[in-house]
Amino acid sequence: MTYRLELDGWKSNIMFSSAHILLGHKRCGVLHGHTYAINLKIYGNKDEQDFVIDFAHVKKVLRDIADSLDHKVLIPKDNSYFKILDKEIIVEFEGKKYVFPKDDCIFLPMKNITAENLSQYVLDEMIKGFDIPENISKLEIGIDEGFGQGAWIEKIVG
Repeated sequence: MTYRLELDGWKSNIMFSSAHILLGHKRCGVLHGHTYAINLKIYGNKDEQDFVIDFAHVKKVLRDIADSLDHKVLIPKDNSYFKILDKEIIVEFEGKKYVFPKDDCIFLPMKNITAENLSQYVLDEMIKGFDIPENISKLEIGIDEGFGQGAWIEKIVG
């Protein structure tokens, strides 16, 4: 029998507020921000203690990820328009120029900062953050950019 456990990031306070630019997008091609929530679904069987997984441990891993992104400018490392210098980041695109202090930024391994790419990033970081028990069969991570609007990714792990 497979169980599904869920964490609602809004209700569990697993959130972060960050800014980004989605270059080339008509509306989101300017500096703007979101309050994001990280949501989780875990599928698996009960272990010898009749748990699928300890919620407290999973919440800590997700909160650590959220804290690392909180109040930062999210910079895609794989986008050539973002010039990473010694102490600052410069973005020039369509006649605009943004300059950010490097300390205010976090560099993410993606081409664009989208909810889809952030869900992949959080999933990858979560998997790095703890050993997934053998009784877990699937993980799903959802990143909301506001209430009722987000992207999900899933990974079969068992």
